[in-house]
Amino acid sequence: MGVAATPSRPASESGPTGPGRAHWLRVARETADDLTTDAVTREQAGKPPFDEVSRLREAGLLTLLVPAGSGGGGADWATAYTVVREIAAADGAIGQLLGRHYFLSWSAGFFAEPSLAARLEQRSAAGQWCWGGGLARQEPRLTLARTARGQVLDGRQSYTTGVLVADRLAVRAVRADTGEPLAVVVDPTRHGVGIYDDADPFGQRLAAGGSVEFDSVGVAADDVLGSLSADEDVLSPLAALVSPVGRLLSVQLRLGMAEGVLAEAREYGRTGHAPWHPDRPDGSAQDPQVLTAFGELTVLTRSASALTDQALEAVLHGLARGDDLTYDEYAEISVLVAVAEAAASRAVQESTARAFDIVGLRSASARLGFDRFWRDARTHTLYEPVAHRLREVGDYFLNGAHPPFVLPA
Repeated sequence: MGVAATPSRPASESGPTGPGRAHWLRVARETADDLTTDAVTREQAGKPPFDEVSRLREAGLLTLLVPAGSGGGGADWATAYTVVREIAAADGAIGQLLGRHYFLSWSAGFFAEPSLAARLEQRSAAGQWCWGGGLARQEPRLTLARTARGQVLDGRQSYTTGVLVADRLAVRAVRADTGEPLAVVVDPTRHGVGIYDDADPFGQRLAAGGSVEFDSVGVAADDVLGSLSADEDVLSPLAALVSPVGRLLSVQLRLGMAEGVLAEAREYGRTGHAPWHPDRPDGSAQDPQVLTAFGELTVLTRSASALTDQALEAVLHGLARGDDLTYDEYAEISVLVAVAEAAASRAVQESTARAFDIVGLRSASARLGFDRFWRDARTHTLYEPVAHRLREVGDYFLNGAHPPFVLPA
């Protein structure tokens, strides 16, 4: 099995030290607290999250993974995952937006030549770009064709995250002549790019999803990052690692939403506002059924968190292995992330659904906005279903089959 030259290791894994993990976790908590204050009214308004992106930008969170020497925060992936989880606990849609931004802006370092990746990283940091779009396979496909006036991109696709507010789009296109899948970066202000706010989801309404149409959009050589082929003659183990790295962001998002809804239900219950039954005077904090429910959901969430810690340790180890990473090691990492995905999916769906019972009748009030947690969680898990991950886990442990290279939707 031949392996092509391994792409450069993302620059975020090296470089001068930034402010440090403690600083960024404090910033994340402060930003999450800020988002919490108006989460219900913002979510119900459902406007494109330009203001929320400005809050992330002003806090320095958009450039978190960029090395300090290139104008960024100099943080590592362990910090980025915690930041996404913290933001998701306050606002699941903005947590998704930030996580997708990290994945897309950072993945250029895997697919592009080192010099191109460095230039793109510096420009992104200088402009504090917000990235949107997606690299997952979709039908119909976007096509990249060579013409007399250069390469042009055509087609229309829908994306779950970021396109309404993005400064740069990262998309998957195939060469019209060879069918090779490529990662392409597009400035959304380019002539021929049309962006449409037509997603209208019942949840994740602030994740800025929508459709993008490309009508003979000019694509420069530096806009083509590299191949997305799953062929092991092209895809190195390190490049394949971009899949579990991105999927682990989804895991952190789910855990953040699960922890967020339980924290809000707990706080509401402690005030005595929400007895389990309207005729019980003792309040939900003393109700045996509430205590049992909280216990069960805490076990689910803590168990998922422990599995996520194992997956995170494996991902960080894989990144540290760099060019020495093997396909067998990649497979083990991918399976551990899939296990965490399954656990986190169950935790967030159970927690966001049963929070209504914990809060009681008042959870039906639109003013309280408890339903946003369930709608955000259910929408995200529909786009990122866990059933096929469970099949991959079973196939790996029973038959030793390597999971396929699948990028986050």
